[in-house]
Amino acid sequence: MQAILSLDLGTTTGWALQGRDGLICSGSQSFKAQRFEGGGMRYLRFQRWLAEVIAPEESIAINRVVFEEVRRHLGVDAAHAYGGFMAQLTCLCEKHEIPYEGVPVGTIKRHATGKGNANKNLVMCAMRALGHVPVDDNEADALALLHWAMERP
Repeated sequence: MQAILSLDLGTTTGWALQGRDGLICSGSQSFKAQRFEGGGMRYLRFQRWLAEVIAPEESIAINRVVFEEVRRHLGVDAAHAYGGFMAQLTCLCEKHEIPYEGVPVGTIKRHATGKGNANKNLVMCAMRALGHVPVDDNEADALALLHWAMERP
């Protein structure tokens, strides 16, 4: 079985991982800029965290990465942050020769809820119906994306 990592990239990044044993774990990780640190430090923290998740040891290395592909942001800061996180992600995947794929938001929502324009609450409810307990909408989005990816080899 493939180990798949799904990511909802952002200042609070949602993540979900299906291990080779089929078990799923998930959560959300904050990369909020901190006081007294340079603007690039959040990306370095993301890079370190991602390196630990992607290739901690050969026996549980990730085979595939999928991420939420956002085409429109409500603000410039959000667009810049997303671009920075995506750059770190794609570079690390290239370095470790891990296939990666961006999936449009509407595709993920449609798969999870039947509606491509579902709101955050509907996605969270859909993930709860599958037995997950997401702490926030970022984790719920990552879980929805993981379920989409698990159905597509």
